[in-house]
Amino acid sequence: MGMKVFIETYGCQMNVNDSEVVLSILQDAGYTRCMDISEADLILVNTCSVRDNAEQRVLGRLDVFRLEKKKRPVLVGVLGCMAERLKEKLLENEAVDIVAGPDSYRELPRLVSAARLESKQIDTLLSHEETYGDIAPVRMDSNGVSAFISIMRGCNNVCSYCIVPFVRGAERSRDPESILREAKSLIENGYKEINLLGQNVDSYRWKNPENHADRVDFARLLEMVALLDPTVRVRFATSHPKDMSDGVLYTMAMYDNICKHIHLPVQSGSDVMLKKMNRKYTRESYLERISKIREILPECSITTDVIAGFCGETEEDHRQTISLFNEVNFDSAFMFQYSERPGTKAARQFADDVPLEVKTERLEEIITLQNEISLDRNILCVGNVYEVLIEGPSKRSPLDLMGRTSGNKTCIFPARGHKAGEYVNVRILSCSSATLKGEIVED
Repeated sequence: MGMKVFIETYGCQMNVNDSEVVLSILQDAGYTRCMDISEADLILVNTCSVRDNAEQRVLGRLDVFRLEKKKRPVLVGVLGCMAERLKEKLLENEAVDIVAGPDSYRELPRLVSAARLESKQIDTLLSHEETYGDIAPVRMDSNGVSAFISIMRGCNNVCSYCIVPFVRGAERSRDPESILREAKSLIENGYKEINLLGQNVDSYRWKNPENHADRVDFARLLEMVALLDPTVRVRFATSHPKDMSDGVLYTMAMYDNICKHIHLPVQSGSDVMLKKMNRKYTRESYLERISKIREILPECSITTDVIAGFCGETEEDHRQTISLFNEVNFDSAFMFQYSERPGTKAARQFADDVPLEVKTERLEEIITLQNEISLDRNILCVGNVYEVLIEGPSKRSPLDLMGRTSGNKTCIFPARGHKAGEYVNVRILSCSSATLKGEIVED
């Protein structure tokens, strides 16, 4: 009781949201959050295992925490995906006292107490039911404008390169009422944007255990959240090309406050690679989804993920990815070279046989191309006026503000007395490949 906890988070926004759940659980148990590691009685690091470099960063931080332990009695816990993947191996690190997987956060107060009184503690049992739907996350963001709600946990897709199903377990959807309750609380506390999160939001499915005819899919959930307050924006991520329905697209078209942006990971433009990745769609079906998005939502921005140098990728496979990028014209992309993850199907069955220098060369070609495409896409915005939700000051100048358009494009403009949380109309005057620059158009 009365202990101070310092929480450090790595990885995706799902991990950030998990850290907010952890903080809520610990605060209910009497802990207080501190921002200075030197004041902490308990140090928690919430981890990511999607790529090896994310794990290496955490291992480096454990060396720092070990030095803190030499100065004073402090407990260190590793949470999340890396905890689930490495389990007992982490306890071999002298810095680590507690290991807790993504479905074990309710046990943290007990684990901490036991670690303080007895010995190192571990709980990495995955659950088929846990959603933390009854826990109100303690928001750790700094802007107070945009917040995230996890609508589901786990993943059933088992893409051959991906560690997520092994460290986050099977897919399960939250009760929609708990999601709406959390969203209402955010609105009451002044948030202007709600982001719905899931490994694959399009596979959200909830049915009432007492009445199986009472069902909610993602299109319906999206509408329910949008209807709470027309002045509050709604975003979502991530979509899966095999599951995104026309219903979701039509729902987006019906409501102005549902942001016109879709993140649709493609991973490769080659059918050979897509099959090897177990993505369950083809290049053709992916392009059909893109076509349908542009038909129903002409102004919608589309972003993607891509992996360069997956197992057995040939130069022709790579050229297929390049041609797909040229055909789709994504607004932006997250681009990575393949990083083998232990325990995945790819690690077990396929040779990581594309040389590092070839992976790097292919990735650099994709990045160069996408930067050119992103610039071209942003140039099309110049001269237009967009509604922008202000998130805070620009990183480069306190005289400028930063916000995002409905299409998720970052926009910089002179403040002129406005502040975070306000909507303003901004005329775009210039751009780079990553940013729109403009000026506020006053009524």
